Amino acid sequence: MATMAALACCAYANAQTSPQTTTFQVTTTVVSACVIDSASTLAFGSYAPTSGSALDQQSAIVLRCTSTTPYTLALNGGTTPGGTVGTRLMLNSGNSQTLQYNLYTSAGRTTVFGDGTGGSSTITGTGQGASLANQITVPVYGRIPSGQTVAPGSFSDTITATLTF
Repeated sequence: MATMAALACCAYANAQTSPQTTTFQVTTTVVSACVIDSASTLAFGSYAPTSGSALDQQSAIVLRCTSTTPYTLALNGGTTPGGTVGTRLMLNSGNSQTLQYNLYTSAGRTTVFGDGTGGSSTITGTGQGASLANQITVPVYGRIPSGQTVAPGSFSDTITATLTF
């Protein structure tokens, strides 16, 4: 009987020290996401209305989206009263004069970069991944037409970029 008690004791002791394992699930749902990382100022510099030439310049909007996420980037008409996507205006706050300019989707400056209204176009694409290494740079091409009649001064406007996905 003592032998049986000793065996029961030792078998139980071995069961306590043996490793125990199990499995469990780990889950998540990756959602579509996009972010605008930056939008650089489009600084035209000095404009001479008498030069006979348009003044061109460019800037960029940098964004990221999760892989395979389709996105649309749109620009509004600006904050200057009377400005539209088709005819954007910069305002001289000192004398309330406006200076016409516009934004385009390509260096050829043939398609207005807007919100899809008034003959303008948006930029569409597909996300490459959410990490900084997968940033997408969207160029914004600007032009001030030549020959505008305005007094000297500083002009500005504020554009809102909207990223939908």
